[in-house]
Amino acid sequence: MSNHLVKGKDFYESVLHFYDHAASFSKLDPGIISQIRTCNSIYKVNFPVEVDGHVQVFEGIRVQHSHHKLPSKGGIRYSIHVDEEEVMALATLMTFKCALVDVPFGGAKGGVKINPRTSSVQTLERVTRRYASELIKKNLIGPGMDVPAPDYGTSSREMAWIADTYLTFKYGDTSALGCVTGKPVGQGGIRGRTEATGLGIFYGIRELLEDEPLLKKLGMTSGMAGKRIIVQGLGNVGYHAAHFCQREGALIVGIAEREGGLYNPAGLDVEEVFKHRSVTGSILDFHPDAKNFEDSLQLLEYECDVLLPAALENQIHEGNAKNIKAKIIAEGANGPTTQEAEKILLERGVVILPDLYLNAGGVTVSYFEWLKNLSNVRFGRMGKRAEEASLKRLVMTIEQTTGKTVSERERALIIHGADEIDLVHSGLEDTMITAYREIRAVMDEVPGITDLRTAAFYAAIEKIGVSYQALGIFP
Repeated sequence: MSNHLVKGKDFYESVLHFYDHAASFSKLDPGIISQIRTCNSIYKVNFPVEVDGHVQVFEGIRVQHSHHKLPSKGGIRYSIHVDEEEVMALATLMTFKCALVDVPFGGAKGGVKINPRTSSVQTLERVTRRYASELIKKNLIGPGMDVPAPDYGTSSREMAWIADTYLTFKYGDTSALGCVTGKPVGQGGIRGRTEATGLGIFYGIRELLEDEPLLKKLGMTSGMAGKRIIVQGLGNVGYHAAHFCQREGALIVGIAEREGGLYNPAGLDVEEVFKHRSVTGSILDFHPDAKNFEDSLQLLEYECDVLLPAALENQIHEGNAKNIKAKIIAEGANGPTTQEAEKILLERGVVILPDLYLNAGGVTVSYFEWLKNLSNVRFGRMGKRAEEASLKRLVMTIEQTTGKTVSERERALIIHGADEIDLVHSGLEDTMITAYREIRAVMDEVPGITDLRTAAFYAAIEKIGVSYQALGIFP
């Protein structure tokens, strides 16, 4: 068995361990607890695709963890290391993630064993369309059944191919674009989806850094300004999370990537590091003041206030947990902390902001995109100008009453009507604030629950349990 397969198994076992611990505090029927824990369906398929004149067989997986609400929802990852237990773990997490942030989906996840970096665009398109057609044949995709999204190794490009394939089979279905989210805006996507997960992480960290009772235990002051953050992963998620935190005054003192790491206690300019990597293909040798690390995992053990792992699972483990100096671990990735590492960290007083809460921004905005596709209208289209006209009348009335005028810049800011991206960001911010407060309420109200992950799982379990109880058991 390969090392990655072992990691996939460890990841799944960690998710179940966290679930079982949180479920032990619940008073739900044991049968319901067992049902919530189990993956409802696992579909594996091998399909042929012609690559450079030769037939090559690819393996695809789709796991639907829960059908307590439909559709089920979850990304599709492309990686040569995709395995069943990893996909099961991710699908399981999605169920609790959706429940926690009140997104009415069940959890799902998919994967195809392919290396997207070494495959041609033509091969990727053929594999994507064939994988989509296999799901369509089994009724495992659709706006009311199961709605995939991008994940590691995929992007809006693959989602557009899936949507087009689905439209070919379901010609004339006015809701068909809702079969997948994370599409380009021109193909039914939504503004704000690209930065959604990273922005959600920022909102989540910001909420924690305003939580004075928790911060007092850590000996930290409130607020984002001046907080030292080390980010692992400068992909879409890590980049946007770091960007928004930096914009709010945080110092990004370390960045870790596949090719190595950078550290500068005075702070790194995320935008400039990103540009440097785009030009040179590496974050290394960015600036004389920034120390290079050949082994980027060493950076995880460096001095900082917040460690933000935003890459892959199992990055913080029994071997390095005791050396981590961060006071807060903000899980931007899925499953970056193993169960053994969590135990060590909690005993040391480290606060862990869990993945099922912190990176729920992606599925939250995917929900908004799905609603947009079902309604077939852009958010803000019908109300933006009416809102601006109302605000313009209000400004004019104030000016006439007071005899004072506002500047053109102030006027433009005041009368700006909310368009799609404003509404998406507002909805995401409200979602992350509300979910954090629910988690903290569980910690205050349920005896024995003292960490954020257990509280988040517990809050999600209770919501799913209520759904099952209300639905009843058929027959």
